[in-house]
Amino acid sequence: MERLLDVLAVSSVLMFLIVLRGLRRSRIRVEYSVSWLGAAALVFALSRAPGVLLWVAGSLHVNEPAVALIFLILLVFLGVFYRFSMIISHLKDMNITLTQKVAMLDFQVRSRHPHAEETKN
Repeated sequence: MERLLDVLAVSSVLMFLIVLRGLRRSRIRVEYSVSWLGAAALVFALSRAPGVLLWVAGSLHVNEPAVALIFLILLVFLGVFYRFSMIISHLKDMNITLTQKVAMLDFQVRSRHPHAEETKN
């Protein structure tokens, strides 16, 4: 169990560093990196708190703290994925609205200047 916790701690630190590197190189936006940084910090905290894992395992009536650890990690990442699903849905709605507005503006321009397209070609 102790080795698993150590590997988990190292993995969460690596994840933290990868996200920070992505931020520095502008590959991930700050508002999205917060979820990943929070998840990495929470996983690191869980890996350093075996007492919490024993308590969670006892609360879930599970004999092995490693199972409780996997369950908690799953919950953390399900939360992150749900947040990103909400963001993607919002962006899709905004994209549809923007496309509709562009189509309306294009229609208005074409109706006011019907020969504008012909002079371009």
